[in-house]
Amino acid sequence: MSNVEKVTVLAGKGAQIPVRAGDEVTVVNVSGTQVVDFWCLPKSSPQQYLSLEHCREVLNKIYFTPGDVLVSDRYEPVFDYVADTTGGLHDSLIAPCNPEMYRRFGRPDGHPSCAGNFWAGVKEAGLAIPFVPSPWNLFMRAAVKPDGSIEYSRPPYLPDGRVTLRMLVDATIIVSACPDDCYPTNGGDGSPRDVVIEITR
Repeated sequence: MSNVEKVTVLAGKGAQIPVRAGDEVTVVNVSGTQVVDFWCLPKSSPQQYLSLEHCREVLNKIYFTPGDVLVSDRYEPVFDYVADTTGGLHDSLIAPCNPEMYRRFGRPDGHPSCAGNFWAGVKEAGLAIPFVPSPWNLFMRAAVKPDGSIEYSRPPYLPDGRVTLRMLVDATIIVSACPDDCYPTNGGDGSPRDVVIEITR
């Protein structure tokens, strides 16, 4: 009988969750408009990480779709992208929000950030990765137009949208309910919202 663990990630905050090969991870966008920065750090070797650069190379695309297997920086298969009720097109290009970005926009020091949430998760998990990898920006739209420019837009997703992944390795996942209030990508109103992570073991 399956056991489902639910973790609520509060608006603007992050969480680190240990997972094992065979677990299913479902990211639930309760509001439909909340961007979730998603990282995965396999336990098979120190400092290994889900690499969006390597995924784009291997899969030959910038938007991943159910049936794809995403890989680490060492080309190790990390998880199967099993299902998606949102229509997909989740961003794989944009860096996580960070203190320097907020200073550039004139926000006060101490503004919450996805990079800060990543470091908090790394510390809590006792990991040693020395940099912030690019996240998979679930529920974020940053479309690449024919001329190569990027168009940021409000998430067009419905409440309770779900992205489900099946783990192929033991790992630590780190997620951030993005606090961005500078771009229109996070709900369009600058107000982050809670998300839920369901782990089916």
